[in-house]
Amino acid sequence: MAELDTSGGGKHKGGKVRSKKASTRIDLTAMVDLAFLLITFFMLTTTLAKKKEMDLAMPDNSHLEVQLPVAATRSMTILLGSHNKIEWYMGEAGKTPPTLDNYGKDGLRKALIENSKKVVETHGTDPKTNFMIVLIKPSDKSSYENLVTTLDEMSIVNIQSYAITKLLPMEVEELKKNNIY
Repeated sequence: MAELDTSGGGKHKGGKVRSKKASTRIDLTAMVDLAFLLITFFMLTTTLAKKKEMDLAMPDNSHLEVQLPVAATRSMTILLGSHNKIEWYMGEAGKTPPTLDNYGKDGLRKALIENSKKVVETHGTDPKTNFMIVLIKPSDKSSYENLVTTLDEMSIVNIQSYAITKLLPMEVEELKKNNIY
């Protein structure tokens, strides 16, 4: 049993005569029991951190289907390089110079929003053609974190149509020009 003893000091001979203090005894057993009950309650009722997962549907490579043509004005290609840098361009590879950029709200997110608005302005109100298609091309030098960050940006900006594909040799050369490969 736990207790707290607050008795006075030892007995002194001589000096003033004082009245004897009664010792106070506090039983802490109930408080310890209550503390363990609360700890047990919160441990059993609290949920642990849930895994953060991202839904990603990859196509089946065993079935080759006819590919529909996509207007170059609707497609944006993002090249993931090293050192948390990216390059992006609208349209076809080699026809427009890529823009060197970074991740975040002032980098990739801003480019996605602006280019998406341009596609909507260019293609009007037809729901079949007024959305942007994004091609994400990670390089050998980019990290997994960069790919996840790019996919998060797609979710934030609400881009519904995107694909993860392989880099072309001319795109690798563009990354090497800017020292991000």
